[in-house]
Amino acid sequence: MKDNSDISEELLEIIERYINGSMTSQELKDFNQLLELDDDFKLKVEDIKTMLIGIEAQSLKEQLNEFHTDIPKTIVSKSTDIKVRYLNWNKIAVAAAIIIAFGSIWFFSIPKNEKLYTEYFKLDPGLPTTMSRTDNFDFYDAMVNYKHGDYQMAIDKWKVLQEKKPNNDTLNYFLGVAHLANKNVSDAIPYLERSIEAEDNFTFLDDAYLYLGLAYLKEGNTELAKKNLDISNTETSKALISKLTK
Repeated sequence: MKDNSDISEELLEIIERYINGSMTSQELKDFNQLLELDDDFKLKVEDIKTMLIGIEAQSLKEQLNEFHTDIPKTIVSKSTDIKVRYLNWNKIAVAAAIIIAFGSIWFFSIPKNEKLYTEYFKLDPGLPTTMSRTDNFDFYDAMVNYKHGDYQMAIDKWKVLQEKKPNNDTLNYFLGVAHLANKNVSDAIPYLERSIEAEDNFTFLDDAYLYLGLAYLKEGNTELAKKNLDISNTETSKALISKLTK
């Protein structure tokens, strides 16, 4: 393979996210449209996919980072006899510009509620996972999953506990937030609705109203979003209310 030290790291990351399935649904739609429009670009993506398949899975990230910065000559393992076509990176750079253009069009077409949700949603950091009390082990075990981004695993574990204690405010709160993080807004709302039924001294009450307001905002229900955000005594909810009332 010829020296391709001018390869854009951003472009490689875009194609890598397409290959490993980590694009958002809208990004994937735009990318597929580009593949349909440009057969040459489609061929180049297949070349990169073929090249990546030849790399050992456990060292993929490490070798890809080296590829971004160093472009080694032996990126494909010796045991893999795959001929990769010469990539016209100038044409791919043009294609990348088209992708960015698609993304820009998509961004400006996003409803205001969607933009505000994306701007103001910040995941609750969770509780310290000391697990010092054996009776709370299952809860904190799920908290470890939550803090590592394995939201579905955390949800599955917390649901078992919640079924035994359906009125537990903390469980309902974190189940709601985990569903939001897992992009299941409609599933988050019932748990957050239950969590705000807590007593006034509930530690996460203000945050529960904030996340419930954000959930309704994401769903497009601005009135219920404002209602819950207005109750929340957090700086984020105040800032968001000011944006919604403009």
